[in-house]
Amino acid sequence: MANTFKVITHAGMGNNAGTPETLYTVPSSTTTVVIGLTLCNVTTSSVLIDVHLESDTTNTGQAQNANIHLAKDVPIAVGSSLELLTGGKYVLQTTDILKIDSNTNGAVDVSLNIMEIT
Repeated sequence: MANTFKVITHAGMGNNAGTPETLYTVPSSTTTVVIGLTLCNVTTSSVLIDVHLESDTTNTGQAQNANIHLAKDVPIAVGSSLELLTGGKYVLQTTDILKIDSNTNGAVDVSLNIMEIT
C-alpha cells in the first residue's frame, strides 16, 4: 500500500452560488485521509460557506452512508481564512466527494491537504 501526500487547490470556488462545486472525488481503490481544509474569502464582503460530504459507500454491517454537511452557513470575514477539518482526521472512501458552496459566486480560494492510500 502506497501513501501519497497531496495538496489540491481551487481558486474562486462557488462559481454558482447555491450549487455545491466538487473539490475532490476519491479515486477508485483508494482511501483518503483529510489532513486539513483551508478556505480564504477573496471578495470585498463577508461570505457564508458550506462544506458537503457526499458518500454512497456502505460499511460491513452498517447502513449506507448519507450525504451530509461538514459545515453549514459558516461566515468568513473579508480578507480572512477559515481552517476546517484540522486536528481530527476525516477518512473518505472510494467515490466519496467533497464539495464547497458559497453564497457569493467565486468567493473562496480553497486548499485541501490529503493523504491517499492505494
